[in-house]
Amino acid sequence: MATSNVHILVVDDDLSHCTIIQALMNGWGYQVSLAHNGLAAVEQAKETPFDLILTDVRMAELDGIEALKAIKAYNPAIPILIMTAYSNVESAVEAIKSGAYDYLTKPLDFDILQLTIERALEHTSLKTENKTLKQQLVANNQNMLGRSVPMRRLMEMIAMIAPSEATVLICGESGTGKELIARAVHANSLRKDWPLVSINCAALSESLLESELFGHEKGAFTGADKRREGRFMEAHQGTLFLDEIGEVSPLMQAKLLRAIQEREIQRVGSNQTLSVDVRLIAATNRDLLADVEAGRFRQDLYYRLNVVTVESPPLRARREDIPLLTMHFLEKFAERNHKSVRGFTPQAMDMLLKYHWPGNVRELENTVERSVILLTGDFISEKELPLSISQFANESPENQVGKPIEPLEWVEKNAILAALEKTGGNKTEAAKQLGITRKTLLAKLQKTT
Repeated sequence: MATSNVHILVVDDDLSHCTIIQALMNGWGYQVSLAHNGLAAVEQAKETPFDLILTDVRMAELDGIEALKAIKAYNPAIPILIMTAYSNVESAVEAIKSGAYDYLTKPLDFDILQLTIERALEHTSLKTENKTLKQQLVANNQNMLGRSVPMRRLMEMIAMIAPSEATVLICGESGTGKELIARAVHANSLRKDWPLVSINCAALSESLLESELFGHEKGAFTGADKRREGRFMEAHQGTLFLDEIGEVSPLMQAKLLRAIQEREIQRVGSNQTLSVDVRLIAATNRDLLADVEAGRFRQDLYYRLNVVTVESPPLRARREDIPLLTMHFLEKFAERNHKSVRGFTPQAMDMLLKYHWPGNVRELENTVERSVILLTGDFISEKELPLSISQFANESPENQVGKPIEPLEWVEKNAILAALEKTGGNKTEAAKQLGITRKTLLAKLQKTT
């Protein structure tokens, strides 16, 4: 969010201190209101939707802790920063337990104050965006999160192809969420009120796969003690999702081709032909065209499946989505494990952003779950991350030969973030260390947010 749209409430019974902070924050581009006691702060917070509140602890009328509790009871989402003296840190601990985002010790370090405000606002923005995206996607029975260019293009593609009847081939590395794409296509299609039936073709032998897809008659083979409908019939009028289609044997490829062409199937052990009406979505992590050229995959089946191709981007191509995804997984696993987790330390998040993620989103999800389980404090740090991630972040560039190269814009962004962290958020000093002007730095920050 632009700083000019951010409204902050500063609460302190020291009028001169309030005025100094107001002038400082106005210089940073924020809109600032003042309250000179806790009671006034609570009343103003009920009337005005502030983006952040900065309050002192010790005040004559309703101290900062009680004001914090009252405001949080009314609006739990608002981030509140507490100011306290060095000698009264126990009050800060109580404030954190009561829901404060962070505390700052007096006299204030203004560079740290600015950086803490920016982090609090970014944290709130991510949570809000996460919640909004989830609310938008719940109705469509899928859980795709992302604001990066590859994800925006993917969602635009889904919106275009979903209402059609075209067969869809989803290509991408393992762990990129190909099944989520299939669910999104189905949920936005004209068949959404009928079933979406999925089957992993790689998990079954040829004979079992045939029975699973087409069904079987009683007595068709040992153990077939009754007739069974196959996945094609289960998906009638809906969508059939064939995952790992590249692992299907040549014989099954031929039978699948006939079912797709004729829209007819036969149960195993039966001569009766059954008409089926399904939309097919297939997915693979293989290069099917290369398999066609090598004779491992039927060319006619390939072109039947490949009416519309959708590419599922790897996580390293959409690093911008990593903070959003980690917040989503953090909330999910914190709730599941009955833990209160506030987020990731800047160092841990930096490691997550630098890592090359060979296992893609699935690996990220497992990493967050592991970190939540191991966590004993409030923030996930590098100590809770797998050794492979922390070691990768500490490797020199020459030791990362052969690993995916980051886009130039990400190298630049990481350099800016590192300079800001090193200088405690001082943009003028960070610009000097980077060898650019402050104006250029601000323009690049605006471009990357």
